[in-house]
Amino acid sequence: MAKGLIRIVLDILKPHDPIIPYYAKYLSEVSGVEGVNITLMEIDKETENIKVTIQGNDLNFDEISRAIEEYGGSIHSVDEVVAGRTMVEEVTTPQD
Repeated sequence: MAKGLIRIVLDILKPHDPIIPYYAKYLSEVSGVEGVNITLMEIDKETENIKVTIQGNDLNFDEISRAIEEYGGSIHSVDEVVAGRTMVEEVTTPQD
């Protein structure tokens, strides 16, 4: 049964190396991580801006942050967090 953090969406800046498939595999090996989705948002001469969605059971944000930094990345922002036992999707309301 899931508990704690179950989804984290991050905006990350990383160098071109390691390439995205290796970055995803590396992050998927962090304790509690069940899946990783990486989308390339922007690329320039030396860096890539990626959106990383990590899903799992009782994710450890500090451990994930350390793994990102150890692999050459830096977190620009935490764009979404889901906690608890149930995945709650964002809902559009008339005010939106």
